[in-house]
Amino acid sequence: MGQTLDTIKTEAEIGKLMAETMKLHAEATKINRENRWYPIIWATTFAGAVIALAKLLH
Repeated sequence: MGQTLDTIKTEAEIGKLMAETMKLHAEATKINRENRWYPIIWATTFAGAVIALAKLLH
């Protein structure tokens, strides 16, 4: 038993923090990927609304 209880607890905490960091990085990547598509979605929605309005008034 070369390691003390404090060392084991510290290593466990480091592992937990590393896992949390990886999770947050994955979530940030997902949000950035989604944000790239928002302008396209808004433009498509706007174009659809304009076309629908034009058909309605024509």
